[in-house]
Amino acid sequence: MKLLTLSSLLVLANWPSTVLSAGAQHPLAPSTSTESLVSLHKSLIEHESITGNEGNVGQWLVAYLKAQNFTVETQEVSEGRENILAYIGQQRKTRIAVSSHIDTVPPFWPYERRGDEIWGRGSVDAKGSVATQIKAVEELRAKGTIAEGDISLLYVVGEETGGDGMRKANDLGLSWETIIFGEPTELKLASGHKGNTAITIRAKGKAGHSGYPELGRNANSMLIPALYALGKLELPWSEKYGNTTMNIGRIEGGVAANVIAEDAMASIAVRLAAGTPDVVHKLVREAVEKTGENLEVECSPGYGPVPIDTDVPGFDTIIVNYGTDIPNLKGDHKRYLYGPGDILVAHSDHEHLSISDLETAVKGYKTLITHALK
Repeated sequence: MKLLTLSSLLVLANWPSTVLSAGAQHPLAPSTSTESLVSLHKSLIEHESITGNEGNVGQWLVAYLKAQNFTVETQEVSEGRENILAYIGQQRKTRIAVSSHIDTVPPFWPYERRGDEIWGRGSVDAKGSVATQIKAVEELRAKGTIAEGDISLLYVVGEETGGDGMRKANDLGLSWETIIFGEPTELKLASGHKGNTAITIRAKGKAGHSGYPELGRNANSMLIPALYALGKLELPWSEKYGNTTMNIGRIEGGVAANVIAEDAMASIAVRLAAGTPDVVHKLVREAVEKTGENLEVECSPGYGPVPIDTDVPGFDTIIVNYGTDIPNLKGDHKRYLYGPGDILVAHSDHEHLSISDLETAVKGYKTLITHALK
């Protein structure tokens, strides 16, 4: 954990040193205009931050928050990758926090403005949430609705590939009454999301010339019956979350068409609608064993379905099938999940959202924050 100096951050951001006066304790009056919001959102998107490469966007965001007179700390997760914690004044322990992630999936798609729409990687997942959360806090602070000790901002790396950033955030030594997580929820409050676990199946065969298959053992042929068996499994379901789903997302095997494949593997993502990951792991292992092939099955710990609070008037609700960082952050706190944009366009080459969604999200986050402080 380290506290960045203002002078170094101003140089980093290439902003004039007159933006803040030394020792100032009052926030600069933020612009509440659409232009200010869109500008922040644009800057976040323009900094490529595919998981593992979040350093540049993190440094830019730290500089921005410092220029708004927040106290900012960074927490190293791995070399060149840092979580960001920001708060008002010197009180790092606050009642509530707003949080999202600054990493994105590959590949990078550049920022593009198409009328009322903003396109680009991260425009929805989840830089739309980051920008609107920050603007909501700025506006509430400018009006005197929030003050030191009320709220902190927590932005983490690594959400898209396992959540190493949020798990590291547990070492900050902080707890909150309420945490408002930002993800694309179509401007609705999510009442829960499915659980998640990952499974890898590996086959080890014997290589040889494809003209003499009897002299080898094809790892691909060993793997295929197991994947077929998994497709016929009856998996747990619930009325709230629907069916547990299994996606065979990646298959690799062999080196060439004329070589008997010595190695093969399949990576599988499971979205749990009921029960625990152990239940699914047992079903998978039993199905694989029944094929009679000597296959290796590796299962990640994962988590079951995640219930989320929705006790704020004025919001529609939604259930989402994707995973979030919510289960990675320990503590006994209320938790809300909200944000602009549609998950169905995230992770795609047509990721985009409207400016009006961003504006509405600022209002939504302000409502959630003020509700949590009551």
